[in-house]
Amino acid sequence: MKKKKEDESFDSALKVQEGIPQPPVLNESAVKKFKRTRRQMPTPDAFMEGILNFNRTLFSQAITLVESSLPEHQALAQEIIARCLPHAGNSVRLGVTGVPGAGKSTFIEALGTYLTGNGHRLAVLAIDPSSSRSKGSILGDKTRMEGLSTHPNAFIRPSPSAGSLGGVARKTRETIIICEAAGFDTIIVETVGVGQSEIAVHSMVDFFLLLMISGAGDELQGIKRGIMEMADAIAVNKADGDNKVRAQIACTQIKNALHLFPLPDSGWSPPAITCSSLTGDGIPGVWDTISEYIRFTQSNGFFRLKRQQQSRQIMIDSIDNRLHDHFYLNSEIKTALKEIEQKMLADRLTPYQAAAHLLELYFKTMTR
Repeated sequence: MKKKKEDESFDSALKVQEGIPQPPVLNESAVKKFKRTRRQMPTPDAFMEGILNFNRTLFSQAITLVESSLPEHQALAQEIIARCLPHAGNSVRLGVTGVPGAGKSTFIEALGTYLTGNGHRLAVLAIDPSSSRSKGSILGDKTRMEGLSTHPNAFIRPSPSAGSLGGVARKTRETIIICEAAGFDTIIVETVGVGQSEIAVHSMVDFFLLLMISGAGDELQGIKRGIMEMADAIAVNKADGDNKVRAQIACTQIKNALHLFPLPDSGWSPPAITCSSLTGDGIPGVWDTISEYIRFTQSNGFFRLKRQQQSRQIMIDSIDNRLHDHFYLNSEIKTALKEIEQKMLADRLTPYQAAAHLLELYFKTMTR
């Protein structure tokens, strides 16, 4: 008996000491607070007050709602957009595209710094290409525009293209309306790059600027005629240092090429100019060109006509998007899609027959 007591009091290295109770992995009070906060979505009135008075938090949340694909978020977003419309339309909408490496982000920061320095309020909607594999985007434009992103009169919103036409985020048009309601007088939409699908950007802006560089081989090689015809001005960037002379030569070549194109419907003859985002040379001239174009098209009525065409395009695109969503959210379509897809993959149906079967089923569900 005595030996047993001695054994119990013996401190062995193999003996497991009782530890203190471990705290829970999650902070329960924080979780409850988070859930409570999520449920308390601001009302449309609160959003509108925040947008009109530029409460940056509510303003950013409204744009997030616009970009969300959740039906409940979309319903609220559309109500906010409808309320913003009477306060929108008073900005200059500028689209910027260009060849890869043309320095679009650096150019926008230089132009934006010039504009904010002259009392303008600027919103930059920078479209980042989404990966076709992971569907993700880097969204690094705030990093590339570090100086502009901290300015109180500037707002930069990088958005994923999400595979939409021309790298333009599906909700960019709605975001423009919210930015205008918040008092931004200049909206810049930066696109992924040059391509035929850049017509999507052209359909939502007042002025379309094509950015180019010299010293990359034939300056006109790889630039599609359709893009050059859409451009309201072409700026040869990086005209500084040893590259200045080459930029002037490239600008002359572009001017000669532009003379071969017919005059656009606006009646405006697109100029070619040089600039340097690094030194700032030519940046005021770019803005002068944009301002002159706005005055010219407002005086001949084309500015209003183009805005009307944009509204019509928004209506058509909205119909297309709603029909697309309504089709794929249909419960019967969801069920039939897998079965018909399997038949198609087994070569029992052609892709066209599969599509015809699904559309026929969809139209039947609409007539019930």
